[in-house]
Amino acid sequence: MMSIARQWADYAVRLRYEDLSAEAVYAAKLFLLDSLGCALGGAKTEDFRLLCEVAMELGGRPECTVIGADLRADCRQATLINAVAIRALDYNDVYWRQDPSHPSDLLPAAFTVGEREKRSGKDLLTAIVIAYELEMRMCEAARPGIRELGWHHATLTQFVAPVVAGKMLGLDREQMINAIGIGGAHNATLGAVTAGSLTMMKNTVDPMAVESGVMAALMARRGYRGPETIFEGREGLFSSLGEEWDGERLVAGLGDGFKIAQCSIKLYPSEALTHTPISATLDLVREHDLSPEQIERIEVHTLRRAAEILADPAKYEIDSRETADHSLPYCIAAAVVERELTPRQFAPDKLRDLRILELVSKVVAVLEPSFEARFPEEQPSRVRIILRDGRALERERRFPKGDPRDPLRRDEIQKKFEQLAEGVISADAQRALFDAIDSLETLEDVGALMRLLARST
Repeated sequence: MMSIARQWADYAVRLRYEDLSAEAVYAAKLFLLDSLGCALGGAKTEDFRLLCEVAMELGGRPECTVIGADLRADCRQATLINAVAIRALDYNDVYWRQDPSHPSDLLPAAFTVGEREKRSGKDLLTAIVIAYELEMRMCEAARPGIRELGWHHATLTQFVAPVVAGKMLGLDREQMINAIGIGGAHNATLGAVTAGSLTMMKNTVDPMAVESGVMAALMARRGYRGPETIFEGREGLFSSLGEEWDGERLVAGLGDGFKIAQCSIKLYPSEALTHTPISATLDLVREHDLSPEQIERIEVHTLRRAAEILADPAKYEIDSRETADHSLPYCIAAAVVERELTPRQFAPDKLRDLRILELVSKVVAVLEPSFEARFPEEQPSRVRIILRDGRALERERRFPKGDPRDPLRRDEIQKKFEQLAEGVISADAQRALFDAIDSLETLEDVGALMRLLARST
């Protein structure tokens, strides 16, 4: 039987822009626009600043744009920094089936390498579609998801990133197989990065897997070899991690359609399973004109995994932005007090806001067993707000705004972009970027797109 890596390599090497559906091309442009906006917002964070300082300390060829900075770096460093910028605010897209992942974390392997190699807009769109296709299939393949067994989804990304970078490097089939083997051999990531009190590594491990994937593809282009049966072979992924894998989900029907349009774009800069209860909470707050002083208790009826990730005791101690955006109590409390949840609600002054912190202790996660069978096709949550006058208000949602069944419109994504880009790139650069993305298939050199993302304010 042909190895999974060989089937992936065949798919990636053969796929051309002309093979893409109109729906896939449109979705790729939307996800690129959203991801670049997230990166410009992420360029305002301390995570980003520190990595830029490391890059300047190390030096290297100034061959690639660092988004939101007056800095150019070598391909590996630029990939890492750009991926952290996309990820830093926890505002980029999400796909959750058996495992969660953020396929846009992979995009720097496409556009940063594309800038280095002077690839076209058609090449970039093709690589984006490949990134989403393979990453989303990885999320579906494990039973249970590897997160349930204590591993982070960067463990999935390590297998996909070499393919995305390899596509932009023009690898042939054998080189691509080797790149997958090199990348997949050494990047398994512990779930500890999202457990308890969180650190900057929560947003950095996936970008590090992407950076490593770029290195794997560069090594493979030079002739470096890696194990071909990295998925199904002895002591490969399937036998080493997880309890059961459906390898067919990784390869069945590759090229017959494209999964990218099934991914969600985030309306809130927080962990994915907070989104349905946030949406339900804001529905109630706005509908009944609630103030935090009226509230006695907020019950969030939710999934077991949501309670485990988002409402353990450490998530009531708001010690960092990373903990806050993975804290169900904080996200709900901030949404009630502020009547919105944007990056502003995770600024240092908001993390110390007594009105928010007093409400945090009133938010309780309640396990709802009936929701388990509905997940992951739905991400159900029921919010019950008990008021001091004895009334109880309740709202249930099956999925949040931003889900493909209730998608964000192009103008909503552009508004999100403009808010994130404020103070980083000029209004003229923003307009030029919108035009460039809308006509990306006509762009001859990805570098022209990337240069619009350098700091210009």
